[in-house]
Amino acid sequence: MTTATAAPHTTAPDTGTKASAAVLRAELRLFRREPGALFWIMAFPTLLLVILGSIPSFREADDSLDGLRLVDAYVPVTVLLSLIMAGLQAMPPLITGYRERGILRRMSATPVRPSAVLGAQMGIHGAAALVSALLSLTVGRLAFDVALPRQAFGYALALLLAILCGLALGALVSALARTTKAATAIGSAVFFPMMFSAGVWLPVQAMPDGLARAVEGTPLGAASQALSDAAAGDWPGLAHLGVLALWTVVLSAGASRWFRWE
Repeated sequence: MTTATAAPHTTAPDTGTKASAAVLRAELRLFRREPGALFWIMAFPTLLLVILGSIPSFREADDSLDGLRLVDAYVPVTVLLSLIMAGLQAMPPLITGYRERGILRRMSATPVRPSAVLGAQMGIHGAAALVSALLSLTVGRLAFDVALPRQAFGYALALLLAILCGLALGALVSALARTTKAATAIGSAVFFPMMFSAGVWLPVQAMPDGLARAVEGTPLGAASQALSDAAAGDWPGLAHLGVLALWTVVLSAGASRWFRWE
């Protein structure tokens, strides 16, 4: 009597990994077909930097900025603007739309888990924000002679925390909004305070001391100061990094607590 040898089969973890990779590829193709998202996340921040840098007064040293030029101060701002666009304007309506149309619910009956879509979206939008940040740094250096970050490792750490925080904020908006319209409304309501705290209208360094201290308690205010410190050659302040880490944990916990797949 011979013993039959069991045919090799794909394990559940292997199936899940392949399914997640397939979702990532599909979502990346869809993202590349969205000219609006590509423009606002990856092109608009750098375009804003070019416009501001073309103003002669922005290329002159400013005593209120300790001798820096306004164009120097606006490079971290445009870096943060890309993740605001990704986390608040692009990602929440898309994920909420998937839920609203029942796509996530139908995925529950397949090897593809709904969490794969959320993970893919966060990865794609995070990567887009990172590319935009590198583009702003490059254009700032080549077009306006803005010095590259002198504390590169500290700058990378602050940028990574800022991107994680922005994505966590986007995930929380996606969790709280039940419809696409609600996601757009909530994202827009949070969008302008985040832009202010990032220094879009007035760099944090140029704000009055009391206002600056209050803004530095927000995710984007802390990120702006951390990036500015690293750009100047100093290690980002532990308080600013701590604020970023704390907000990331709190926002992620809220998104995990309230997120529903259907």
